[in-house]
Amino acid sequence: MCIQIMEIKIYQIDAFTNKVFSGNSAAVCPLNGWLDDAILQKIAMENNLAETAFYVKKDNHYEIRWFTPTVEVDLCGHATLATAFVLFHHENHTENNINFFSSRSGHLTVARELNYLTLNFPLDEIKEVALTSEIANCFTSSPLTVIKGKTDYLVIFENEEAIINMNPNFENIAKLDARGVIVSAKGNKVDFVSRFFAPQIGIIEDPVTGSAHTTLTPYWSKKLNKTTLTATQVSSRGGELKCKVVQDRVEISGQAKLFLKGLLYIE
Repeated sequence: MCIQIMEIKIYQIDAFTNKVFSGNSAAVCPLNGWLDDAILQKIAMENNLAETAFYVKKDNHYEIRWFTPTVEVDLCGHATLATAFVLFHHENHTENNINFFSSRSGHLTVARELNYLTLNFPLDEIKEVALTSEIANCFTSSPLTVIKGKTDYLVIFENEEAIINMNPNFENIAKLDARGVIVSAKGNKVDFVSRFFAPQIGIIEDPVTGSAHTTLTPYWSKKLNKTTLTATQVSSRGGELKCKVVQDRVEISGQAKLFLKGLLYIE
């Protein structure tokens, strides 16, 4: 009996960086049509990266979905940036703007200008909440402020050094009713720094998290009284971002680099 083998292109891109082995790696798989969700999840699990993005071309836009090794997520910034990089540099998208559509997050755009790609995402809806014992028990030092967005907590600390040296309790973070926890402080050389922990969705620490900056940007924009900000995610790999508030949207800019390209073989 002949077994049919399906070949799927795969790219691995380091996003929010201008050099490989830094920023945040994402896999990107162009598809001719949507496969079963179970297959998409298995591919993401096999890749074992923070996110694998899949996209399908539809008329004048691209449908996009994002999977961690364990679940599908509502929004992923670095994997969207990586997908745009693939389209611009390897999949023959000739215009300087890309329109994406997510059934979970709506319309998203990416614009190209020189070496930078700029995501246009909806601003998160944030509000200050009380510091509960559940949140306090995630950290060895006391936060200054706790913010709640649609999916994440944003926890503010005194300075950049507190963020860099942080060793949180991941077991306690995993118990919180949220996608994950962003920790942040005013930066020494940039406007703000951050890290992102999400053991709830199988990511102990995400190296650079574009979607978290939809929460970080409105907070720091108001705190620092400015609409254009610079940011560094101070994970071990590190990543650089430029953020700008534009009405109810946020523009998040960064660079990307190709690490590998190849084929997947699925029976």
